[in-house]
Amino acid sequence: MTKRIGYAGGAFDLFHIGHLNILRHAKSQCDYLIAGVVSDEMLIQNKGIQPVVPLVERLEIVRSIDVVDEAIAEVHSDKLDTWRDVGFNVYFKGDDWKGTERGLHLEREFAALGVEVVYFPYTLSTSSTILRRALDSLISIDADGESVERR
Repeated sequence: MTKRIGYAGGAFDLFHIGHLNILRHAKSQCDYLIAGVVSDEMLIQNKGIQPVVPLVERLEIVRSIDVVDEAIAEVHSDKLDTWRDVGFNVYFKGDDWKGTERGLHLEREFAALGVEVVYFPYTLSTSSTILRRALDSLISIDADGESVERR
């Protein structure tokens, strides 16, 4: 029997219960779980988002979670490049990709390599985007680059 090596990538910025749920669910479906923490540069390049928590700290947080066997920095836009570096055979992705052009393309590419794509539902009640908006509404940056609390 082949060992199931799973890969779950994400920003894991402002770590919350949705992140934990994805990692727990992923671990329940594989023997060894690798969590890919998207680098600051990749977040800026692909999503236009500056992470609140720097990569080294996000890696340390994710690495400390008991269901994660290994945490690495995700530095490639192309998931096949990540696969070449890591060597997983199960790829976990949020269900917002399911049935989309990008998701179907990813499934075809990975199927040719024998990699299964498994989709998980997102935790709708909490997201980093919602948390980021809440922070933005509480804090602003003045002309000198200093944070100023809003009241």
